[in-house]
Amino acid sequence: MFDSLLKIPKILVFQEKYLRGRWSIAILFAIVIALEFTTPSEYLFGYLYTGPILLANSRLSRLGKLQITLLAAALTLLNLFVPYGETIALATVANRAIAVMALGVTGYLSDRTQQYQEAIAIAKAQLQSQQQLASIREDFVSTLSHDLKTPMLGAIETIKAFQGANFGEVTTSQQKVLETMARSQKMSLQLVETLLDVYRNDAEGLKLQLAPVNLAALAEEVIATLIHLSAARRVYISISYGESDFRRSLWVNGDEVQLQRVFVNLLTNAINHSPRGGKVEIVMESYATDQVVKVIDSGLGITSDELPHLFERFYQGNGDRQAKGSGLGLYLSRQIIDAHGGIIWAENKLPLGALFGFRLPAISANET
Repeated sequence: MFDSLLKIPKILVFQEKYLRGRWSIAILFAIVIALEFTTPSEYLFGYLYTGPILLANSRLSRLGKLQITLLAAALTLLNLFVPYGETIALATVANRAIAVMALGVTGYLSDRTQQYQEAIAIAKAQLQSQQQLASIREDFVSTLSHDLKTPMLGAIETIKAFQGANFGEVTTSQQKVLETMARSQKMSLQLVETLLDVYRNDAEGLKLQLAPVNLAALAEEVIATLIHLSAARRVYISISYGESDFRRSLWVNGDEVQLQRVFVNLLTNAINHSPRGGKVEIVMESYATDQVVKVIDSGLGITSDELPHLFERFYQGNGDRQAKGSGLGLYLSRQIIDAHGGIIWAENKLPLGALFGFRLPAISANET
């Protein structure tokens, strides 16, 4: 009841503005009609009807605006015959026909303008809503991620204490269980940190610590850290240097920590999507202006529908490749390569497998 009483003043204000608008249109019409029908036909005041038409644009419905426009056109033509008995010249008829067309164009353009304004207002409202939703989501994920890191770190340290026999002797079977628990906690922690990095990079941009980096040496270091994963999945990793088998250096100006994450993401992705007994090949190619790295797996490949979306945030794909991830590793890799001024891409390898590659600006050995 109280809410209904509060709405009454708003309704009255709206009705007052609506009636005021209609009265303004009526007064303008009356003035133009008086000028039209109290002067000879050769005096053309029909163009003044554009005032009521434009005024109706913001105050009446589309039907009301159409009625106002048609009425203005009819009155403009009626003045040819009223007052009755005047001689109608051909020039007068032409002038009034032009005036009627001008009124029609004015009505049409004013209506289109209002439609565009309404569409823009709706688009702005939707954009603002999406921005607010994105902000809420990012704040939620960021807060949640920070709250998750502390207990995960505590769990990892507790498992380490158990593994070190700080709470008593640990049997071989118990040690295996603890190793599995520790690995699971570390993977979860890595996912949380990746999630934080993705949102931080989107919000603040990726800050790089640039220095000369040898991509070949970096690739070898990452392979060493992933040896347990590749052994568990029985996937063989090899490095080649294009048309040559001799090791060479591929120098770029980059952030070693961030580029290492790209290698980890691409190699982990390749290992997980390769069948047991499969092979992952890293191809390093050096050119005058660019250094190119390609990671080729022996999995089932990528469907053509998935290719354009692989580097989107949270995209996991719907194909038949064996492993499913969080959809963040490739997105983070794209962020890092983009920040270095490079290009990252993916393509199918026939008959089986997929290729993930990136290209970075090269620097000469003299600059290292």
